[in-house]
Amino acid sequence: MKKVLNFSLLSVSLATSFITYANQTSIEVLSATIKDQKISQAQVVIQRNGEQSLTATSDTAGKASIDTPYSDTSDNLVLIKKEGYSTLVAKCPCNGMSYALSPAMKGLDSMRVVLSWGRTPSDLDSHMVYPGNHLFFSHKEGRNGNLDVDDIDSYGPETITLTKRENGQSYIYAVHDFSDREQPGTMNLSDSQAKVFVYVGESLVRTYYIPTGKAGNLWTVFRVNKNGDIEDINNVKGTTLDADDMAGELQPLLSNSAAIDAQIWNNESINISKALNLQGEAAYNNKQYDAAISLFTDAVNNYPENGKAYGNLGLVYQKAGRTAEAIWANRKAIALASGNGANTIRAGANYNIGKIYEAANQYADALIYYRAAKSEKQNPVYDNAIARVSGK
Repeated sequence: MKKVLNFSLLSVSLATSFITYANQTSIEVLSATIKDQKISQAQVVIQRNGEQSLTATSDTAGKASIDTPYSDTSDNLVLIKKEGYSTLVAKCPCNGMSYALSPAMKGLDSMRVVLSWGRTPSDLDSHMVYPGNHLFFSHKEGRNGNLDVDDIDSYGPETITLTKRENGQSYIYAVHDFSDREQPGTMNLSDSQAKVFVYVGESLVRTYYIPTGKAGNLWTVFRVNKNGDIEDINNVKGTTLDADDMAGELQPLLSNSAAIDAQIWNNESINISKALNLQGEAAYNNKQYDAAISLFTDAVNNYPENGKAYGNLGLVYQKAGRTAEAIWANRKAIALASGNGANTIRAGANYNIGKIYEAANQYADALIYYRAAKSEKQNPVYDNAIARVSGK
């Protein structure tokens, strides 16, 4: 059952008195990897800038409800936390929605993509395409990947997990409005409140929201290129192709040389990203690493070309011991490096990635990145690293 009943688990206490507010946010917390499994004892938090956070705990049916003094709009954030799961953060509206928590992953090159949406359309499908593989509802298993959960009755989740992303190989992820597969001009996908959450290791690293006001039934969300860098596509178009034929539509984008429309970022988003990055640096300097990670992540979600924020993310992830996430952030810092110091940035980031692989005894992968560091800048440290892993 996806429809969430509207009942209150608690009233929010402000100061010493209980106050019941007119607005209510009710959600359902599910597992991203086990179909229809409800998650109890998850902390659900509604945040609004400049306001006190409001909190509830999900019950045995996975339901939580919070009375709030403000409307359910994009000015609010919902955060869902539970030990052993990645913390989920998303913009509202969120009343009546289901959200799926991703169990923390251990693999250095693992990735999980979770799709959720609103009541309509009833059936949105996840598609992951990579060389020789097409993961979707009628082909749930592929090389180092699988469709964990398929949903056909609204809300989601639809979940694809890559247990190991292969170096030198590209991946394309897209969402198909199966309910409106014969209606290429539909607005239903754009109106669906669809969200895509991308997890690496134990962290939510990127969040995508369906572009609004766009006609079409196919949302091509992102590409992971051959270097492991996540590239935004975020394009909605119409198609009458069957689900089985979607791979043919998406495969041309697997080439790194395939053109991706440049994203246009407004000055407001760029300025917000820069401000968040500065706040993250202050939190990092105060050794508030979880807060720094949250701020840097918000910075790159507002402006995904903020190379400085990615570099900072790589640093704080390493400090916090989140090595898979550190690899991801360093790869993005490499891709975005520019200016006079670009080769130094790329060399340092490649060397940091190499150290992580070496510590995990993945010497062949470490050698690739140590050599890449040396190709950017001469340094005896890189020579020593190459020599150290070459014979292993």
